Amino acid sequence: MTLTKEDYLKDWQENKMRKPKIASLTLHCCVGASGEALERVKKIIESIAGMKTAETRAKRSFREFGIREGEPIGAIVTIRDEASIKKLVERLFYPRDNKIPSRNFDREGNFGFGIKEHIDIPGTRYDPNLGVTGLDVCLKIERPGFRVKRRFRSPTKIPMRHRISHEEAIVFAETELGLSVE
Repeated sequence: MTLTKEDYLKDWQENKMRKPKIASLTLHCCVGASGEALERVKKIIESIAGMKTAETRAKRSFREFGIREGEPIGAIVTIRDEASIKKLVERLFYPRDNKIPSRNFDREGNFGFGIKEHIDIPGTRYDPNLGVTGLDVCLKIERPGFRVKRRFRSPTKIPMRHRISHEEAIVFAETELGLSVE
């Protein structure tokens, strides 16, 4: 049985525990090498997110690219504060003209997209010392109550009826985030 947009909206109004929310926003950029390039990317992501970044490390060695296992090759920041996410999401969708393809949504309702140049984000200035870089943006959508899956003491499974489907995530993105899903 396929539900319509109106069915999802009615369900969210009747039961507030069924209404999805953005659980986290992740900004990521992989440079492929440690050193000065990685430090520049860290500064760029920190200026966009307003938070300190963490390093991502290589899982395997690639002799062709000169990458060793465990070498820092990228920067990542995860934002979980709802107020910070709301402000940042509006800025991040601007370079994409508030449009996103439906194939960017996975079957659990999460979605992501890329930004080719960070200077396209409003409020970001070009610094010749840092250069221009692209980054990945990932949003995790879940319903209230998903904490029981991640908690330390007695974690439990989330039933399928409480998970977010592909279609429901698209309806959420269109209504709550103001996106145009193609």
